[in-house]
Amino acid sequence: MLDRITVHPRITRRHPDIQVEDVESAWRSAIAVRRRNYDPPEYYAAAGADSHGRLLEMVGVELDDSSLLIFHAMRLTHKMAQELKIGKEEI
Repeated sequence: MLDRITVHPRITRRHPDIQVEDVESAWRSAIAVRRRNYDPPEYYAAAGADSHGRLLEMVGVELDDSSLLIFHAMRLTHKMAQELKIGKEEI
């Protein structure tokens, strides 16, 4: 699902401890993905572990070419964990 991804440069500017490779790794190892809407364009929320073992939350939009632009990524928050229905036993 959405294997071609682009990480918006805003992420690394806002969160200098998170690099593009971290977001790519977290997306590919996502433990939860939720589609946020059912009208185009499609938005997705996800959580996954980066190469450092940190759980990241991500939000992205599917583009016309079927790739995904991830425009939000940061350490997983309680609010996003609730949205994705990730309990303590999964984390």
